[in-house]
Amino acid sequence: AVAGDGDGDGAATDPVAEPRASGAGPDPHGGTPAAISVFDPAFHEGVVGIVASRIKERFHRPTFVFAASAAPGKSHEIKGSGRSIPGFHLRDALDLVAKRHPGVLLRFGGHAMAAGCTVAREHFGTFERALAQVAREWLDAATLTRQLDTDGPIAPEYMRVDLVDTLHREVWGQGFAPPTFSDEVEVLSQRLVGEKHLAVKLRHRGRPVDGIWFGHTEPLPPRATLAFRLDADEWQGVRRVRFLIEGMQSD
Repeated sequence: AVAGDGDGDGAATDPVAEPRASGAGPDPHGGTPAAISVFDPAFHEGVVGIVASRIKERFHRPTFVFAASAAPGKSHEIKGSGRSIPGFHLRDALDLVAKRHPGVLLRFGGHAMAAGCTVAREHFGTFERALAQVAREWLDAATLTRQLDTDGPIAPEYMRVDLVDTLHREVWGQGFAPPTFSDEVEVLSQRLVGEKHLAVKLRHRGRPVDGIWFGHTEPLPPRATLAFRLDADEWQGVRRVRFLIEGMQSD
């Protein structure tokens, strides 16, 4: 996908909101392509990794984001940063693209979950289609379905601001994720915030609690099993526990 036309006359689209299927044909796993590639002439090289991570997290697809090269004499090149999902070795995928399409990848390197590459601007479409083809061959529907492991329900007596503060003081990272809980809730009300986020009022085990689902706009059913982390917000000087919603159990 190409966001913007690079001539300054049109507004660039939001690549995080609007990835499209590549020109390699329809994706057998649904509307979202098996791999996402985005090039925007307005991007700076320093942001492509961040944008790739955001798209990968939102759509659970291997993702490459490209920006025009800032190196002298390299205006015909674009540099990409990629992020992957479990089960798709990004560096090996680039190696296969290079073997199938000699000359498309000028340089590449990386490892399973992150990689970088340089492509001639005129070959971006070929790269996009080739990467999507590899992803369709290597990934099945189960791998392309996001799975969220949780620590199960949390009892109401642990819904305390001091526990939230304790959790926030800990250092979390890859292989040591912050606690994520799951439980059935009653949805009392819901509204969009900034047209991009869903704010909800819930009843959890008989007690009211607020929640926010960042980057989600679809309404929730009257009852739902949600995955969430604990957070705290402040209103009129009073701090209260709220849910940071991570996902919803599908039927």
